[in-house]
Amino acid sequence: MQGLVQAMQTQTHTQAALQVQLEAQQAQAQVPVPQAQDHGGPSIMERFKRMSPPSFKGESDPLLAESWMREIEKIFRAIRCDEDDKVTLAIYMLKERADMWWSSLLRTLFEDGAVEVLWD
Repeated sequence: MQGLVQAMQTQTHTQAALQVQLEAQQAQAQVPVPQAQDHGGPSIMERFKRMSPPSFKGESDPLLAESWMREIEKIFRAIRCDEDDKVTLAIYMLKERADMWWSSLLRTLFEDGAVEVLWD
């Protein structure tokens, strides 16, 4: 279990570093990222699933967690995913130990039911 916690902590640090890098690249490019428009087309979940996103089972290898994050982020960019949808879509791909960890975290940290978890 400690390995899972370490992997998730590493994942969090990696995510933060990747976000900083992405923001720097976007600032350099100065190109606005178009947002998805909902005109009766497929839902964000349908578009996400069509990209065959990888699942994350809670492996203790930080490289696997980092690789999973990179792949999920690529899909988010490809489908022009709104910030509000990213956590929901990522949670959908948590399996086995990672899913149990997330459920436990929600129960222990957010007992009052007021949950607002942001991707960044």
